[in-house]
Amino acid sequence: MPRQTRISRAENIGFAQKLRHFNWTLFALMCLVLILSLISLYSAGKPGGLSPEALAKGGSFGGWRPYAVSQMGKIALGMVVFFVAAFANIKTWLKNSYLIYFLALGLVVLVTFVGHTGMGAQRWLNLGVFHIQPSEFIKIALVMALARYFAWQNSVELSKFKNYLLPIAMMVVPFALIVAQPDLGTAVSLGLITIGVFWIVGANKKWFIIAVILAAIAAPIAWYGGMHDYQRSRIITFVNPDNDPSGAGYQINQSKIAFGSGGIIGKGFLNGTQSHLSFLPEKQTDFIFAMFGEELGFVGGFALILIYSAIIGMLFWFAKKSRNRFGQLLCFGFMLNFFVYYFINIAMVLGLMPTVGVPLPLMSFGGSSLLSLMFGFGLTQNAHINKDQQLSAKGI
Repeated sequence: MPRQTRISRAENIGFAQKLRHFNWTLFALMCLVLILSLISLYSAGKPGGLSPEALAKGGSFGGWRPYAVSQMGKIALGMVVFFVAAFANIKTWLKNSYLIYFLALGLVVLVTFVGHTGMGAQRWLNLGVFHIQPSEFIKIALVMALARYFAWQNSVELSKFKNYLLPIAMMVVPFALIVAQPDLGTAVSLGLITIGVFWIVGANKKWFIIAVILAAIAAPIAWYGGMHDYQRSRIITFVNPDNDPSGAGYQINQSKIAFGSGGIIGKGFLNGTQSHLSFLPEKQTDFIFAMFGEELGFVGGFALILIYSAIIGMLFWFAKKSRNRFGQLLCFGFMLNFFVYYFINIAMVLGLMPTVGVPLPLMSFGGSSLLSLMFGFGLTQNAHINKDQQLSAKGI
């Protein structure tokens, strides 16, 4: 990545000019996924609270409650967050990047002491009317902090390992806290995002080789001393899917059955059986892609992957077009975050990776992931709107 030329100040652009630079293609792709999410969550609902037995005897599938209606409210709030992030002064996000990181980190720390436990993990903060999962927000906050930190580093500074110690600490602290929740999927995402940013800014390649060697050495320690029994069971099941088909392997086996039974064109909207008859666990969250594939088949699943790939391509283009280093790294970092989200989830659903708790971006039911992603999309739109504005370390 070329070194950024600095100027002392840059003129702020007006709202009308921001609107002209707003990228409607990326916005449309984001909205398309949100619409597909609502369609899938409608399919996951149960009209009148019918039991699986009643549905099997002729009851109809699908319903706005409990998922689709709730998700509509979250999307509405997410749109507010998106537009605020997109049209605010980019210097506001640059100036407050570290503050946002430490606020998000504080929430992750707070979870350790007063977090709400659900599904065997202490990941949520109970705010009365709703719960939030701080580990989702720390991923975007980490991208912002790394983008600001490396925005002013030149090639000489980037060649010194000591200048990577602070970014490593920014990742390691939340990584350790999130692993303890436990939430291995999100923790791994933090590590991959940080490694990706290091690669983008031009870190010495030998450091990556050393990191791989250290990870290989630490793997047995993590296996015997740091992982929970259910996490080890998931990895064993990934290696040998028939090891425990009714226990640790149940989710992934049902997921593959559901997706595979959809065939080429699927069973049709509302006609899925594995998902609707409660064979497929967490069909509205982590395994929503399996339900989507059962109803719309390989064609539907492949179309969704193409949409995600188009989003990745747009974010990459944003990064390449930006003339300021902060905007470049913001777009690259969020692109990595989004890619890790959807790659891990889909690979998990198809049995290509061990089962981890990573939602499908913009598709899965839930507010924390959705709001953090829409904030990230707003930030990247902001970077694109201000792609020609050169920023300075002075005055922030």
